[in-house]
This record gives sequence, structure tokens and C-alpha cells, in this order.
Amino acid sequence: MPLSINREVFITCAVTGVGDTAGKSRNVPRSPKEIAAAAVEAAKAGAAVAHIHVRDPETGAPSRRNDLYKEVTDRVRQADIDIVLNITAGMGGDLIFGSVEQPFPLASTSDVVGASERFSHIVECAPEICTLDCGTMNFDVGDYIMTNTPSTLRALAKMMTDFGVRPEIEVFDTGQLWFAKQLVQEGLIEDPVLVQLCMGCPWGSPNDLDHFLVMAKSVPSNWTFSAFTIGRDAMAYPAAAVLAGGNVRVGLEDNLYAAKGQFATNGQLVEKAVNIVENMGARIIGPEEVRRKLKLTKR
Repeated sequence: MPLSINREVFITCAVTGVGDTAGKSRNVPRSPKEIAAAAVEAAKAGAAVAHIHVRDPETGAPSRRNDLYKEVTDRVRQADIDIVLNITAGMGGDLIFGSVEQPFPLASTSDVVGASERFSHIVECAPEICTLDCGTMNFDVGDYIMTNTPSTLRALAKMMTDFGVRPEIEVFDTGQLWFAKQLVQEGLIEDPVLVQLCMGCPWGSPNDLDHFLVMAKSVPSNWTFSAFTIGRDAMAYPAAAVLAGGNVRVGLEDNLYAAKGQFATNGQLVEKAVNIVENMGARIIGPEEVRRKLKLTKR
């Protein structure tokens, strides 16, 4: 499809993620109270959507505990500002082999569970959006594989659609985007379709503009997409995404810095994104407009 600038842009803030970042910057929220406060901070800075993971409050390690998700959800809903909740459903597919010569037994840090368990916190928290990582990939380094088989993805997509939560399809390369189209064709994901282009994550699609434009041009014209990259180029991507017709994601899941050597908060990253988008002549839209655009059910 031809690409044209998006004049009405929403910002998603990915407030904490699951990467090894909590030990690098104390601004990365750990506890449910801190994560909820980060979502509220992002909303006040101009984000319409908060993308939520949870962590062990003591260690900062990634967690799938339903009670932590529920506490974050309750705290955000009780806050004095509105924001769309987008909760990850991508946990529970972490396969870590033992070693190159002895891959089995799997490392004790593997975390692979069934589709229903991966979705259980979504049922309990009932967010408006949840993520669907649309493929398997060698992620970063070592012996870790993020696993999402076609059968598991079909099951999760059906659960999301049946439950009435909007999937945010996360794609890390063109093959995953291809499979996302297949899920839509099979009727497992309904209109309006929402996709997140995840650039620069080893070893998915590189974040250079050539690869990004291939991804963006491969998104069907009637879908809504956002895009981000990680690390030092993260704050260049709001401009790239808007120019390509998309929306924006920033946050401490993807990037820890406001400037070289200066740790950011989620609110600061959102403020920088708002400034970039508005200076491009586009308008930032809020949570109610996002709900109308994506036909979200607020609970």
C-alpha cells in the first residue's frame, strides 16, 4: 500500500516489560503500585494506551502471577485519569535449552504453559486490549527461544475474540505478519485489526528504514498499526511511524534513556513523543477516541 502521514495519532506507553532492565535503572517500575503509577504518569503525559507486564516486586524478575496483574489493573482503574489497558498475553512461552551439546533437560528457567493458563489473567482482569506475539523466534542471545506455535496462536486468538478483548498482534518480522493475515483470513481475529511492528529486537527485523518500510507497506490498508524500536534509536521511531501512517509506542520496556547518560521516566518519554508528533503537524488522540477507532469494550 502507499504510505501517507497519520494526522491523528495515539501513543502507547510500554511501562516496564520483562527484560533485564530493572537492575539498570531504578525508574523501571517493579511493584504493582509502581507499575500502576507509571501507567497513570504516562496517561497524564499524553499516552492513550498503557501496555502492562508485571514483575516480582522483590527481585524485579518477570512474572505471570494473576494477583499482580489484578492489583495493577485495579489501581489504574481507580486512578483519576483515563487510559486504555493493554495487558500482555505473551508470557508462558519461554523455552530455554540446557546447552549446545545437551539441550535436554530444559533449563529450570524455562516457562512453557498451555494456552488457557497463558490467558487466565486476561479473563480475570478483562482489559480492553491484550497482546498476541504472532510467531516463534530466537530472542536475543544464548539458548532462549520465544515459542508461539501456529496451534497455540490460533487457540489464543480465538480466546481473545470470544472473550471480547482486542488482540494487539505483535510482529517481529515479515513471516509473523504473514501469519497474522492468515489468522484474520480464518476469522480468528476480527475487524478492526490492530498490529504492533516490533523493530530492532534481536533476532527479528532490523530497525533500519528499509526493513521498516517493508513491514509498514505489508500492513493491509484497513488495519491500524503502531511501531517502535528498542535502544538508542527508540526516540527516532515516533517520527518514522507517523510518516508511514502509523501510531507510536515508547516506554521503559523499550528504552531507558531520555538523552545520552540521562535515565528517563515513562512520562518523560511520552512527553518527548508528544512533542515530536505535534511538531510534525499531527494531533494526539486520547483514550475515548482510541476506543471508538478500535471498537474497544471498556470494563
